[in-house]
Amino acid sequence: MTTIADGSKSLPLLFLGQNTDPHSERGVECPGALPPASDPDLVERALKAKAALGDQVFVLGHHYQRDEVIQFADVTGDSFKLARDAAARPDAPYIVFCGVHFMAESADILTNDEQTVILPDLAAGCSMADMARIQQVEAAWDALADAGVADVTVPVTYMNSSADIKAFCGRNGGVVCTSSNAETALNWAFEQGEKVLFLPDQHLGRNTAVLQLGLSLDDCVVYDPHKPNGGLTNEQLAAAKMILWRGHCSVHGRFTAESVDDVRARVPGVNVIVHPECRHEVVTKADQVGSTEYIINALETAEPGTSWAVGTELNLVQRLAKQHTDKNIVFLDKTVCYCATMNRIDLPHFVWALENLVAGHVVNPIKVDPDTQHHAKVALDRMLALPGKTARD
Repeated sequence: MTTIADGSKSLPLLFLGQNTDPHSERGVECPGALPPASDPDLVERALKAKAALGDQVFVLGHHYQRDEVIQFADVTGDSFKLARDAAARPDAPYIVFCGVHFMAESADILTNDEQTVILPDLAAGCSMADMARIQQVEAAWDALADAGVADVTVPVTYMNSSADIKAFCGRNGGVVCTSSNAETALNWAFEQGEKVLFLPDQHLGRNTAVLQLGLSLDDCVVYDPHKPNGGLTNEQLAAAKMILWRGHCSVHGRFTAESVDDVRARVPGVNVIVHPECRHEVVTKADQVGSTEYIINALETAEPGTSWAVGTELNLVQRLAKQHTDKNIVFLDKTVCYCATMNRIDLPHFVWALENLVAGHVVNPIKVDPDTQHHAKVALDRMLALPGKTARD
């Protein structure tokens, strides 16, 4: 149990993912729906703390966040939009980010030095971002140099990566991309060099290169950081145009081609719409593919009475189904979980963070060191300078 600074009722919090508790980590394990808040007083306490803080606090809620928390968000959106929303509120000294760690880092990079970004639970990480560690990426870059291709390779990292990886791209002439502007970012990268090292999501890189740029699957190789030389020969590295990092989203990566076949058999006339983080064989079977914002807009504008199977995070799909009762909206697969790490931001942690702010204590601040922040912003600024689509995850 953790005692709140003002002496009020304590909350069961698990720091850095140590141990488990079915009440404070609801939804981390599958299957099953998320139950109501474990403490009926939590909603009232959250409202009271947020009111006491007033304009001092600005709460960001990611689309994949659970309903019990997102109800307190001042704005909702994807990770990059939320980071920019935070930067657009320079008078708010405290930014409480109800998302995951790399998102809070991006918000810290884009906000001013007088603002503090808070992540209610430090265990809210991202499995995809964690699949590309800076030491691994630097070792891969050395392998590309040994193969004689580093000087013609441009690193491109997905927004869903750590600040260290964004900074690596900034230092090495690379760029950040989102799922909506990945095509533009890759076109830019191929204007700068002959090859792309795409981090950390192999599926977004492959889907964009093959389905939007017209490259072949043979133009793509997968670099496995756990194998010597990435599991590739120097000849394979020399021949490849897309060097894909062996990373993936633990939610989107679990959808299968069989999921699409099954939902088409169960729901006559269903439209299948998926996120480009899904596997290539899932994306090629879908009717539409797009970012989180694309999926939201597609369902908002869809004809009443139409049926949709959605391949993205379950909290969002359930929210869309509740918002659009004139359409039949179902989850693409029966077995895929909620985003476990996103679900670590729950009401106990949210209330704990706010009540400590009321008491004058800042908990779980996310600070990116100045050198990393500088080079990460270089890569982000290159993305913002790209023509075309607005950046969306």
